Amino acid sequence: MDWLFAEFLGTPAWMWLGFLGVVAALLALDLGVLHRKRREIGVGESLMLSAFYIALGLSFGGWVWWYMGPDAGMNYITGFVVEKSLAMDNVFVIAMIFGYFAIPRAYQHRVLFWGVLGVIVLRAIMIGLGATLVERFEWVLYVFAAFLIATGVKMWMMADKEYDVGASPVLRWVRRRFRVTDGLEGERFFVSRADPATGRVRRYATPLFLALIMIEFVDVVFAVDSVPAIFAITTDPFIVYTSNIFAILGLRALYFALSAMVARFHYLKYALSVLLMFIGSKIFAADLLGLDKVPPAVSLSVTFAILGAGVAYSLWRTRDRPYGPAEARR
Repeated sequence: MDWLFAEFLGTPAWMWLGFLGVVAALLALDLGVLHRKRREIGVGESLMLSAFYIALGLSFGGWVWWYMGPDAGMNYITGFVVEKSLAMDNVFVIAMIFGYFAIPRAYQHRVLFWGVLGVIVLRAIMIGLGATLVERFEWVLYVFAAFLIATGVKMWMMADKEYDVGASPVLRWVRRRFRVTDGLEGERFFVSRADPATGRVRRYATPLFLALIMIEFVDVVFAVDSVPAIFAITTDPFIVYTSNIFAILGLRALYFALSAMVARFHYLKYALSVLLMFIGSKIFAADLLGLDKVPPAVSLSVTFAILGAGVAYSLWRTRDRPYGPAEARR
């Protein structure tokens, strides 16, 4: 059993296996018990599930703090909070995707579940590549930092623009290469039916599959921001990956709560843009101040302050707009 204590990416294998076991158990609980039957998830249930996933993620952070030390614990919590916050912006785009394809709320959980499975794999690949680059070329952190600052500026300038699902080149590419049904076919991603021209039975994708592809694509786009953001906080692959995945695991539950209040968080995008610029500037600021890095406690405090101000300002400015899209009210 010595292999359990062998290090993988700087962390004993048993820690990775234990974490992946927890994730597998949560996914099995979600699909096999809580949502075994197709049904619409209400806002109340969504809030309770969100609270459960947040408590679970923070509890894991408490274990990291106890086992790996206070700095590691602070870095985990900061990464968790940052990823959770950036996921809120992701939620707004997902709401637009479901609205564009007219996906009923009763079918949305299935798409989000398989979407999260894809995210777990994609994030592992991106974080593994990022960790390898940072280990071999330390200057890559400065590239990440500059990219985050530029992304934050761009996000601020485009905060009032909505994501145009129909104009996505990925969607056009998929439509050209798949036969797509005109409407939904229940919860199925693919169906077999006769080709009107030849009469031969062929495989058709449904709009539910297109929505899944778009959600996976959007996550890749968001990961380009969030993965460098957490590498600017810590370069420990275990903390980077676990904080990312625990934040994303609650994305499905968070979606059903926030999609009903999209309009109330309009100004949060400005806070997220400031947060990205702050995280990126930390590396340069540490060099100027002659520090190895900005203390984790300072990073966490500033992160909470920026996000708290963004949420408070959004709720105050949109106090006369209690609802999001009409679809979310059903």
